[in-house]
Amino acid sequence: MLKRILGVSFLAVLALSLPGGDGWAASRGLSLIRDAEIEDTIRAYATPLFAAAGLDAEAVSVHLVSDPQINAFVAGGQRIFIFTGLLLAADSPGQVIGVIAHELGHIMGGHLARTQDALRNASSTAILSMVLGVAAAVAGAPDVGGAVMAGGQHVAERALLQYSRAQESAADQAALKLLDRLGYSAEHMLALLETLADQQALLATSQDPYIQSHPLTAERIATIRGHIERGGGTGRPYPPELATAHARMQAKIEGFLKPPRQTLGAYPATDRSLQARYARAIALYRIPRLEAALAEIDGLIAEHPADPYFLELKGQMLFENGRTREAMAPYERAVAARPGAPLLKVGLATVQIALEDPALDARAIDLLDSAVRADRDNPGAWRQLAIAYGRSSNLGLSALASAEENLLVGRHDDARMHAEHALARLPEGSPGWLKAQDILNATARSN
Repeated sequence: MLKRILGVSFLAVLALSLPGGDGWAASRGLSLIRDAEIEDTIRAYATPLFAAAGLDAEAVSVHLVSDPQINAFVAGGQRIFIFTGLLLAADSPGQVIGVIAHELGHIMGGHLARTQDALRNASSTAILSMVLGVAAAVAGAPDVGGAVMAGGQHVAERALLQYSRAQESAADQAALKLLDRLGYSAEHMLALLETLADQQALLATSQDPYIQSHPLTAERIATIRGHIERGGGTGRPYPPELATAHARMQAKIEGFLKPPRQTLGAYPATDRSLQARYARAIALYRIPRLEAALAEIDGLIAEHPADPYFLELKGQMLFENGRTREAMAPYERAVAARPGAPLLKVGLATVQIALEDPALDARAIDLLDSAVRADRDNPGAWRQLAIAYGRSSNLGLSALASAEENLLVGRHDDARMHAEHALARLPEGSPGWLKAQDILNATARSN
C-alpha cells in the first residue's frame, strides 16, 4: 500500500534521507513512496515502450515521488521517476505513456551520456538528491542546491536533466517513432504538452519543473501536431484495462495524499464507480471511520475476490487499527493472488512479525528473503528482516539486514557499525560475511 520512505503502510512509505539535503527536501514534503499497484500500472505503461526501443523491459525500475508538481525523468539506465502530480494531471494513460516515451528519447539520443554510467549504480534516493539539488539551484537557491548535491559522487551538475531545444526536438522525434511502432497516436502526448505550454508565461519559480528542464517551443508542438495530421501511428486505442488501472491509480493517490474530506467531496457516495468506491474506502479509513471504510472495501472484494490490491487495503486497514490477527488473512490472499509482488510479501511479513508469534518468524523470514532478492531497494523490508532474524537468534544476519537498511537511507555510520557487528558474528567467507565487507567498502568510499 502507498507508503512513504518515512512511515509504514499505504504505498510502503520510508523516510527519504538525502545526503546534506534532508532539511530542504523535508521542507517541500518530498519523499519517495512505494505501492505495488501503482508501480505495476506504470510498468504496464512503460514495458511496451522499452521493448519497442530494444531495451530490456524486465529491467524497468519505477520510482514514485510524492509531490504535486508535474514532473518525470529517467536516470541511471532504466529507472523511471514519476511525480504524483503528473499522474493526477494526466487525463489518460496515453499522456503518461507520451512522457515516458519522450524521456526514453533522451536516453536513446545519448543526451545523458555524461551521467548515466555514474548514476547507474546509485541508489534511487541518491539519484533523487542530485535532481533535487539541480531543481533547487534552478529555482533560485543555489546554496541549497549545492548542499543537496553534496555526496552525489560528483556526477550532479547544474545541467543534469536540463536539455537544449535541439535535444528536446530529438527526444520528441524518438518518442513519435516509439508510439508509431506500437500503433498509438501521439494525440495524448500533444494534449499534455499543450496543457504545459499554458504555463510558459509563468515565472520560473511558479512553473512545474518539467517545463524548466524540458523547454517547450511552438515548433515542438507544431511538429507533433503535423505528425498526427499525416497519420502518424494507426491511432490504435489503448487497452481498456489501462484506462481502468489509470482511474484506480488516480483514486488511490487522491485518497492517500489529499485531505479525506476533499476526497469524499470529489468522489461522493452517489458515484458508484469502482474508482470512487476505492477512493472513499481509503478516505474513510484515514478519517478514521473504520467500519464505513471496511464496508466499502468489502463490497469491492465481494465483486473482485482475487484482486490483490483491494485485499491489501483491507489488511492495511485492520493492521493499522490494531486488529492484527484479522489482518493476516487478507494479506495472505493478496500474496496468493499476486505472488510476484515483493511489497505484498513485505506487508504480510510485517503483520506476522507484529503478532509476536515465534511460529510465524520462519515464514516471515522466507517472505522477506524472497522480497529483498527481487527488490533490494526497500529499507522497510530490510528493517523487518533484521527484526525477524533477531527474534530467531541469528544476530549476524540481523546485523547485516540492519546494515543494508542504513546504507539505503544514507546513514553510513550506522551501516558501518552494523556491518562490523555482522562480520564478527558470521562465518568468514560466507555470503553474508562477504556482503558485510561490501557494505564496509561502500561506506568507506562515501567518506
